[in-house]
Amino acid sequence: MEREAQLFDDKAKEALEILFENFWILREEEYEIYQMIREREHVLRRYISEKFGYRLIVHRHFIKLEKIPVEPESWMGIQNFKETMDYALFCCLLAFLENKSVDEQFLLSELCEELQGMYPGPLTLDWTNYEHRKSLIRVMQAAKDFQIIKVIDGEILGFQMNDEEEVLYEVPIISRYFMRSYPKDLFQYQTMEEILEQEWQSSPSEMRRHRVYRKLFLSPVTYRTSQDDSDFYYLRNFRNRIREDIEKHTDFQFELYKNAALLTLSERRARFTLFPDQKAIMDILLQFASLIREQLDEFERNEFGQMSLTQADFEQLIKSCSEKYKHGWSKTYREGSLKQIGKELLDVMIDWKLASIEEETGMILLYPLLGRTIGHYPKDFVRSEEK
Repeated sequence: MEREAQLFDDKAKEALEILFENFWILREEEYEIYQMIREREHVLRRYISEKFGYRLIVHRHFIKLEKIPVEPESWMGIQNFKETMDYALFCCLLAFLENKSVDEQFLLSELCEELQGMYPGPLTLDWTNYEHRKSLIRVMQAAKDFQIIKVIDGEILGFQMNDEEEVLYEVPIISRYFMRSYPKDLFQYQTMEEILEQEWQSSPSEMRRHRVYRKLFLSPVTYRTSQDDSDFYYLRNFRNRIREDIEKHTDFQFELYKNAALLTLSERRARFTLFPDQKAIMDILLQFASLIREQLDEFERNEFGQMSLTQADFEQLIKSCSEKYKHGWSKTYREGSLKQIGKELLDVMIDWKLASIEEETGMILLYPLLGRTIGHYPKDFVRSEEK
């Protein structure tokens, strides 16, 4: 173990970060990073397998860490996709590419014709429909970003206004490796839960450790969700060992509270998607969190640290936040409606697991991680009307 610790140097730490933050590393595009990971393949593979149970694929054309979550979350989708149709068309595109040879070229018109024949469900694709064309554009742009198709001539954006627009594509070799392999045919799975469940069948004895590490590294926070939450029980029992391990192999700090566990960074790093980001709504979120801290006694919290608000409570808090901090907001938010600000704020909090909405009651639940944040103006802050 001492020998392994010596080998897991700063470059290995950086390589681990890169593997978690990227879908894959293409040798042709990022040769130096590819080589850096190759040189530390053994120590990375051992650590990743032991702690996460993940598969590290090192291929002569690419390197890929297959990251399977414990529970799917909204941010894990393809962010530019807006409709269910986008995902359906993307899967149809993958099926289309499977039937093409490496380096074979095809036209957009050929693809459109094939997609109409293979699109699932009762809906018929109609390329004269503007929304259908926009969906395909999003799909082709995502495929281009993943580099599973190569544009030879033309521009897909022209398809938005003209369903007869032509683009010439080529099939690169890495398109064969986009989909991960499964123990059995996908058609044998009935639900998404079945696919996720088979992930634990290969190493049931190490399942708890793998679940905990996956949650910590793939999610903003891990919450205690029940009195006998076995994952959180593991975090508590092995907190010192987990902290030492994570801080030895990464630049993250491990934080554990009564109802929440998370990883933090001491300074901002461009490679990561961090909270808070630079968007103006984040300033309002931090100020909202400060207001909640000031009014803790006015709302009841359950044993898991969750605070329940009615829609009226939430709207009143938004109003109070506006009255107290509005003078420093950007023009868009100073002049915007409180209803729209509240909706945008709630959406961001849900994305970062700071809040949720109860389906049955419509109550807004604020989570303990919100108490980990705070924001206020500095003493020398100049009000906007004074500038």
